[in-house]
Amino acid sequence: MFGKDSKTTASTPTPTATAAPKGETPAKAGSNVPSIISADLKIIGDLKCAGDIQIDGTVEGDIHSRLLIVGAGARIEGSISAETVRVSGAVHGQIKAKTVAMDKTAKVVGDVIHENLTMEAGAFLEGGVRRIEKSDPSASISPLRPGAGGQGAANGQSGTTPGDAQRSSVL
Repeated sequence: MFGKDSKTTASTPTPTATAAPKGETPAKAGSNVPSIISADLKIIGDLKCAGDIQIDGTVEGDIHSRLLIVGAGARIEGSISAETVRVSGAVHGQIKAKTVAMDKTAKVVGDVIHENLTMEAGAFLEGGVRRIEKSDPSASISPLRPGAGGQGAANGQSGTTPGDAQRSSVL
């Protein structure tokens, strides 16, 4: 009954550590948890993240990430570069992303460079809008000219540039 020949043996599971794939840290190995900047936190400086960032506080600096969520009470002063950006708060600076979604509480002052843009009714946008073509991966993105969009009319120019027709068709 209690001998070695018993067919029923109780085994205690031993914890095993799973190693991250070579060259990756455990955080990159499958974690989809965003880095969170809480409402009572203010960061002065640039943020770079290979994953997701959710900002509910204040950031004064440029942000580079895969996914960026700007909460309703958040304030960002700097440029944003990401695959996907969802804005519910305030952004003062350029947004460059494949997909940009602006909620009704969003307030963006700056240029938006995108492949796909979604704006809810009530979203505020003051700046240029430029679409990136999906079919042209070699297209370089240059900042929009400050004089484009009618400011040149004061000095005798017509105020329109070749890019104005494209920008107005997006709006």
